[in-house]
Amino acid sequence: MARLPRYVLPGHPQHVIQRGNNRNIIFAGEDDFYFFESCLIEACIKFNVRVHAYVFMTNHVHLLMTPEDELGLGKVMQSVGRRYVQYFNFTYQRTGTLWEGRYKATLIDTDHYLLTCYRYIELNPVRAHMVATPEDYRWSSYHANALGKYDQLVKPHELYLQLGQSSKERQRAYRSLFTHHLPEQTIEDIREATNKAWVLGSERFEEEVASLVERRTSPLPRGGRR
Repeated sequence: MARLPRYVLPGHPQHVIQRGNNRNIIFAGEDDFYFFESCLIEACIKFNVRVHAYVFMTNHVHLLMTPEDELGLGKVMQSVGRRYVQYFNFTYQRTGTLWEGRYKATLIDTDHYLLTCYRYIELNPVRAHMVATPEDYRWSSYHANALGKYDQLVKPHELYLQLGQSSKERQRAYRSLFTHHLPEQTIEDIREATNKAWVLGSERFEEEVASLVERRTSPLPRGGRR
């Protein structure tokens, strides 16, 4: 099957996944996490992309990002990918690719899925049975979004800022979103949309995006065209 072209709408958030090749590790030690983070911070500043939520797992990363122009997201991922591979190969005396092909991304319907995507990302270590709570995982934006810890990488989205009048109110409201796990169907919807480059949103949002990018933004229903 031919790869669908990516669609990027400036000012609209995207859920991005970059995996290690064959699901192999991409972070072998603490220094690796720090270097990847520094590369990402520099690239986001340079190419004007905001990161709202993230988690660095041992063999993949999740990012919730908003680019301010059509090229910024791709430039960030390309820059970080190249710099990190050079660092990783030199550090561990290896050659060849590190990544499992190109990164995967899906456009997010802010009104319906943005805060859900925050939770999906930051709960990843819990679903993987690595920790009991998102607070227990070091390499996640949960510490910034829920606990107010300074994180140079994290730039709050406008919808997050609407959770409360003060930072304490926002953090408290945000933590309340984690009192229940995400429904399995929601998890599957996010995974499918990201892996297959579909839009993650309401039917109306999908139709609006499709009219702008001139391509399908969701699977065809069985039995005919939508």
